Parts: sequence; C-alpha cells; structure tokens
Amino acid sequence: MGKTRGVSAVNVVFGWLRKQSNKVKIALGITISLILVVLLKFTVHNDNHFFIASELIHATGILILIYKLTRQKTCSGLSLKSQEVTAIFLAVRLICSINFEGDIHTVLDFATLASTLWVIYMIRYKLKASYIKTLDTCHNYYVLVPSAILALIIHPSTSYPYIHRILWAFCVYTESVSVLPQLRLMQNAQIIEPFTAHYVFALGIARFLACAHWLIQVFETRGHYLWLIGAGYFWFPAALIAELVQTFILADFCYYYVKSVMEGQLVLKMPV
Repeated sequence: MGKTRGVSAVNVVFGWLRKQSNKVKIALGITISLILVVLLKFTVHNDNHFFIASELIHATGILILIYKLTRQKTCSGLSLKSQEVTAIFLAVRLICSINFEGDIHTVLDFATLASTLWVIYMIRYKLKASYIKTLDTCHNYYVLVPSAILALIIHPSTSYPYIHRILWAFCVYTESVSVLPQLRLMQNAQIIEPFTAHYVFALGIARFLACAHWLIQVFETRGHYLWLIGAGYFWFPAALIAELVQTFILADFCYYYVKSVMEGQLVLKMPV
C-alpha cells in the first residue's frame, strides 16, 4: 500500500516535470546540483576523495559491462567507438599519471584501462555478431580531433615537459566528450537495456563528483582557483568547462534513468 502511494507520488512529480518548459527543467537541475555540491562540501573534507570516488564509480561501471558481456553473451546497446575513445584518454591519462604522480590514481587508471581494453576485445571479436554497427554512427575523429586541437591551444603551464602538458589537456578534453558515441547509439536505438543504462548512469555520477571538486575549489578560493596556472590563464577555466560539458551531456540521460527506476521499468526508453 505504502509502496503504491510512493510510486503514485513519483509519477505525479515526473508528470509535473514533463509539463514544464526546458528553461524550468534546466533551472531545477542546476538548483538541485548546487544543493548537492554544497552538501558534499560540508560532508567531504578531503577534496582528493572526489576524484578517487569518481574513478571508483567509473571502474564500477566497467564491471557492470563485464557482467553483461560474460553473463548475457551480448554487446547489444554498447558503442564500440565510445569504448575506444575511453581507452585512448585512459591510456594518455595513465602515461601522465605515471610521470606526474604515481599514486592511487595511477592504479585506478591502470585497472580501468585494462577492463576497457577487455570490453573492446569482447565487442570486436568474441561478441561481434551482437554488435549493432549501424547504430554506432558517431565517428571517433569528431571527438578526438577537436580535443587535440584545443589541447595544443589551451594547456597547463607547469615545469613538466611540453608534450606531457599537451597530453594531459588532451585527456581532459577527450574525457568530457567520450560518452557522445554511446549516447548517440542509444538515441538511435531508443530502447536501452538495463546493464547499459546502469553503466552510463555510473558515468554520470562519476562526472558529477569530478565536477563538484572543481566547483568547490572555485568557491573556496573565491574564483582565484581558475587563474592559478595555465597557458594564457585559460587552462583551469577550460578544464572546468570540459567537466561541466560532460556533466550536462549526461544530465538528461540520468533524469530518464532515475524516472524509469522510480517507476519500476526494467527497460529505459529515450524520448524521440
């Protein structure tokens, strides 16, 4: 009885949201996000934990894919192009991490990269018959070329070698748009299987945590964090915008994901 009332209340809320204009939906989304960022600021005292949590959640998303591929023996609904772009930015970030830090982030990046390469292998060879290539229409160069050009123009100004600074900027920009091929495939398919939806939702949560770290740093330094270092003072603003872009890209999907879960739907349907 209580569960029925709860579902009815959820339906009323989502029904009201559907009737609102895009401006109202965006305003509500921004407001809720800022409230969550403020809560995180007062509950998490070590900012480094945001990045660790983000990387762990990303790794969890990969584990969900591994479960799907090994148990269901199908890669239907997965974008090979998105996985390839993910492997590229993870490999670049791992190189940078080894040269810059060599800490827990390096270990997490290595584990995530190895898992992503395994997923690519399964899609390309073992489960090739279930890969729907006709729906995976977003070419990788649409993502990689702009990221490379932007990295050459805007990158951090540090004591590290020039090539490493370019590579670090490249992986930041590429990561921010790496999910686009996957979202494009899901838009083409319209119907999204549960494990694929769980994976993309995990990416959304991971990006929100990483973005929250940047926003909290900007808030605590009263905006000075944006101008600490960078080529022409543009590096930190560009990196923050990259984080915001990916968070915004995934926000719409996360809305429909939460809506489907709350309504008890096993299969997520994207709007036309």
